[in-house]
Amino acid sequence: MFLETGIEGLLVYEPRIFGDARGYFFESYNAEVFKKQGIETAFVQDNQSRSTRGVLRGLHYQLPPFAQSKLVRCTHGEVLDVVVDIREGSKTYGKTFSLLLSAENKKQLYIPRGFAHGFAVLSEEAEFVYKCDNYYAKEHEAGIAYNDPNLKIDWLLLVSEVKLSDKDLILPHLGNHEKFMM
Repeated sequence: MFLETGIEGLLVYEPRIFGDARGYFFESYNAEVFKKQGIETAFVQDNQSRSTRGVLRGLHYQLPPFAQSKLVRCTHGEVLDVVVDIREGSKTYGKTFSLLLSAENKKQLYIPRGFAHGFAVLSEEAEFVYKCDNYYAKEHEAGIAYNDPNLKIDWLLLVSEVKLSDKDLILPHLGNHEKFMM
């Protein structure tokens, strides 16, 4: 089942879960199900990260021609997943959306091209998995500061808990970021 987020193209996917005394089964991705929703993304790369509580990765994006759509989920633990619409000219430009993703709720977020993306680990550790429709290209990576005061993102962590990479420590605010033009 797909749920609207109030931002065009950004969708929450809740897979149908079949459970019994042995455990559970679900399809985490089925191209036909997504196609019926109007999503015909051809994923070319799967990524996985493992992080401890307080690790905050983001807010990242890639510039064209290496922009990426993503399908993200948490397979162990819990994260707060956050996106920012950075599509120049979009009626929701600068709008944020956040969602708790966990191994327990099995929710996924489909993020089209033109969004900065990040997540914060809320559990003791978490594994985060995502599909991308374009390859990683270091020379095209960009980002926005996780703590941009204009975005007003509540990461559900104390400032003292946040663990950032050196790269993420120096990201610019939304007004100074590298513009995303489709």
